[in-house]
Amino acid sequence: MHISPDIRSLDIKKLEKILLKQNFKKYRANQINDWLTKGGVSSFHEMKNLPRDLISFLNSRFIINNVDIKLIKKSKDGTVKFLISLCDKNIIEAVLIPTEKRITACISSQVGCSLDCDFCATAKIRRMRNLNFYEIFDQTMILNAESSKLFGRSISNIVFMGMGEPLLNYKNVLKAIEMICSKKGLGISKKKITVSTSGISKIIRLLADQNVKFNLAVSLHSAIEKTRNDIMPFSKDFPIVELLDSLNYWYKKTKSKITIEYLVWQAINDNMQHINSLVEFCVKVPSKVNLIEFNEIGNLKFKSPQNMWIEKYVEILKANNISVSIRRSRGKDINAACGQLANKI
Repeated sequence: MHISPDIRSLDIKKLEKILLKQNFKKYRANQINDWLTKGGVSSFHEMKNLPRDLISFLNSRFIINNVDIKLIKKSKDGTVKFLISLCDKNIIEAVLIPTEKRITACISSQVGCSLDCDFCATAKIRRMRNLNFYEIFDQTMILNAESSKLFGRSISNIVFMGMGEPLLNYKNVLKAIEMICSKKGLGISKKKITVSTSGISKIIRLLADQNVKFNLAVSLHSAIEKTRNDIMPFSKDFPIVELLDSLNYWYKKTKSKITIEYLVWQAINDNMQHINSLVEFCVKVPSKVNLIEFNEIGNLKFKSPQNMWIEKYVEILKANNISVSIRRSRGKDINAACGQLANKI
């Protein structure tokens, strides 16, 4: 059975060649691309400035795979979670987080996740596939439309902290970011975008070489190798010394500070040894620390610590001139908070 390709899988030069071969004008490729990058176009018939014979040709050769909102859940704190259906019926989740000054979109890069972090619900869903760049773009554009409806404002910030490990789908993520930041997309600055990784060292270096302009966040959670390997088994392939080297390389190339994301758990890293190890890590690379509130996912191994340990982390990090903030969770009541995205309705 022949399956027509999504037209967005073609770059504009290839589309131009196909159109010229069929005796259509070269400029038609730009018109088609304009429609596709506006978002929300579900068929070629909506491309009003195209002639009928071109629309007929496009219908015979290509499709436009759309994403659709399957379910919207609203939290009592204002956070909104979206279950989004892809063309193959796979489901991803995305979240809008409103504050007075900004609307942050938390978006996904994979269906499920490639990694095995014990404390994250998404890691319990095996990775089905990577998202295509246009699916990431469509996800963002559909969230932006919903943001305007719900809050009367466009998205101001984007974080790749939804489902999946972005650096294991970096080519599609990079292409999507280019589209999102273009004038035809949302036109937002790349400095308003943060890509969060669990620490894929070789890809961090590769991205630094490409002189990307977005922000980088790293889920660390322990600067002690054994503990990190226990809670994030995949990290055995990415030792802390290699991670540190890649982060310093990132800073050297981009001059952009890294955000260290850090969860504290009872009887795992709520002790002075872990605090001092985090300080040692942070003084070796220009960084700031986000202490993240832990959200239960049903694994009894992980429990929130006594508040005194959070205070102790803050006190000692500040004493060592390391910038630190506490990130309170949003959307816990609808399973939309950090680490909770697992396609739960």
